[in-house]
Amino acid sequence: RLPEDEEEVAEVGWQEKLFSQFEVDLYRNESACQTPLDRQYHEEIQKLEKAGGRKNCRIFTYTDHDRFTNLEELCQKVTDLDHEEPSYLVERMANVRRRRQDRRPVEASSLKSKIITWEPSEEFIKNNHVINTPVQTMYIMGDLGPYGKLGHKEYENVLCTIKVDGNGVITVKPDFTGTKGAYRIEVDGEKREVWEYTIENASVQVKPEEEEREQRMFRDLYRRHRDYLSGLVGSDFEMPLPGTLRLFMNGEIVSAQGYEYDNLYVHFFLELPNRWSSSPFQQLSGVTQTCATKTVGWDNVAYFCYPFTVDMFYTQEDEDSLPQWPVLYFEVLSLDFWQRYRVEGYGSLVLPSCPGVHILTIPTWRPVDLGTVAEMRRFFIGGSPELEDLTYTRIPSTFKGKRLSRFGFRTETTGSVTFRLCCLQQSKAFLENSALRQRMQNVLDQLGGFSQQSSVYNVLEAFQRARRRMQEARESLPQDLINTSAS
Repeated sequence: RLPEDEEEVAEVGWQEKLFSQFEVDLYRNESACQTPLDRQYHEEIQKLEKAGGRKNCRIFTYTDHDRFTNLEELCQKVTDLDHEEPSYLVERMANVRRRRQDRRPVEASSLKSKIITWEPSEEFIKNNHVINTPVQTMYIMGDLGPYGKLGHKEYENVLCTIKVDGNGVITVKPDFTGTKGAYRIEVDGEKREVWEYTIENASVQVKPEEEEREQRMFRDLYRRHRDYLSGLVGSDFEMPLPGTLRLFMNGEIVSAQGYEYDNLYVHFFLELPNRWSSSPFQQLSGVTQTCATKTVGWDNVAYFCYPFTVDMFYTQEDEDSLPQWPVLYFEVLSLDFWQRYRVEGYGSLVLPSCPGVHILTIPTWRPVDLGTVAEMRRFFIGGSPELEDLTYTRIPSTFKGKRLSRFGFRTETTGSVTFRLCCLQQSKAFLENSALRQRMQNVLDQLGGFSQQSSVYNVLEAFQRARRRMQEARESLPQDLINTSAS
């Protein structure tokens, strides 16, 4: 434990040089000075000795220009392994000396005029292919050797590292002590000593008027930056009319997997229900490229990565009605060497009602005929039973009856198609305050959390069906029984 007579307090300024006993012994002799910095330290040490010697004992510093700073950066490890072998990138980064260099014009300044540099120099590569933020570093050290044996390099320990980069960011490691307590260093030697030290910020506090002036300057800077960004973005945004919802979707047909034949492509189109509309120039259908499959696990997968964009509008007329969401219909087909195509599957997808990113995998099916003749025809000459209307995968748009029967329609399960849909919703109803949203009088108020509307819609449909059956049952009862029950 540190005795009281060994306590030392030092106030260190930025890049202030405090010599250690080792440096005093080294630079005292002029013959050991090789560089201009060494000779400058020799003169400073002579002045210190004439003034009575150095005031510090164990605490000293290494500034940005000392040899220790360069060696410390080169010797830093990337991992915590005892025997670390530096990689190629580590070796290349070790040659980059991140220091505040003189503002000399370099070749990088001509990038705007030169798109390609055919013969780049090493300086050009260093300034353009490696992150080279100018940094100034300073180390506050401690000589923790036994009393009377100061000046040995093996007893030097880093107490604090201070770095200031070219952006004005100050990094202090470890941080100021504050209320966390003193830091501890255990020294292995004749006596297993434990040293404790604290780091405090001794800078002069800013005066209130200077702090207020600084805050005004920052506010002015932030306001100018905000105006600059607003000028870049602009303010001419399209806002939908009241009672209108805009649905914008960036979609992608990612892949198709699990099908019988190779060279797949997907034909799709989007059906807009009542009260939905789109721009006359909006493409609501498309065909992907033909894609060969690759074996992934147990399935043959065709990766399309086919993007498409849809912009739609919903106009509300009755506040009590629930909107029907658009449906994406698609069919998967295969194409062989003889340009024969086969239907591999049909499917449909209701667009997500919640904004955000959705990854959906939709299974498909295809109609089949009984017997081996149909399969032989499909194998040898191509072709297979097809749907005249793709909306038959759900309720056809042309169906006007009460009951839709698919009895006797034979199908076979095939593969699946994966979609990635990025949906955005825009409406003036989203800007209303929370009080109006809680009243839930407008259907558009609920579109922000439209994930619950499908269940509500199903409940209302079930209630209407039960009410219809009750009316039919009431009409079939004898009139005298109805009158008796009413009385």
